[in-house]
Amino acid sequence: MTSILDNTSLQPVLLAGEIEDLSRELEALLFVACEPLSIKRLCEITGAEASQVLEALLVLAEHYHGRGFILRQLAGGWQFVTAPAYNGAIEKLYRPKVQQLSRAALETLAIVAYKQPVTRQDIENIRQVNIDRMLSNLLDKRLVKEVGRRESLGRPVLYGTTDQFLIFFGLKSLDELPPPESFPINEADLDDR
Repeated sequence: MTSILDNTSLQPVLLAGEIEDLSRELEALLFVACEPLSIKRLCEITGAEASQVLEALLVLAEHYHGRGFILRQLAGGWQFVTAPAYNGAIEKLYRPKVQQLSRAALETLAIVAYKQPVTRQDIENIRQVNIDRMLSNLLDKRLVKEVGRRESLGRPVLYGTTDQFLIFFGLKSLDELPPPESFPINEADLDDR
């Protein structure tokens, strides 16, 4: 891939045609990928510099802006996703295949997301119910995973969220989670446990 040096940054800069070629190559890779691809991985595959890949990704993101599917940064990588405006239509098409999480599973997942790394006992202490089934369900859906063991008696397993969790909720990173204090507390919900 031919490049010229920009005198101000001394970073390799692609010519207009080369950016288009790299954008098309990235477009094909992202189209067939089942998960977000990091800039590092895209550099390994294409042989381009990180700044060149980022520039080409931004060209692609602009190209797909306002379309039925868009290019988004998710879980530390880039992926084509459907535009949020069309979620309703997609849900109608795939309604039988969509498996929603139960309220109990969502509560368990929220505890893992906000308190991670966390043990099963920590979660049960917060929820005040047995979470074996919920935790098994979340592990099966690859929304949580074992992330280690606590250095205490019995060395209990620690759980944390996965990249699949970020993808499921459309997040770039855990930093995008809303602050816990933004959730209203409903006393009636506490009694329903």
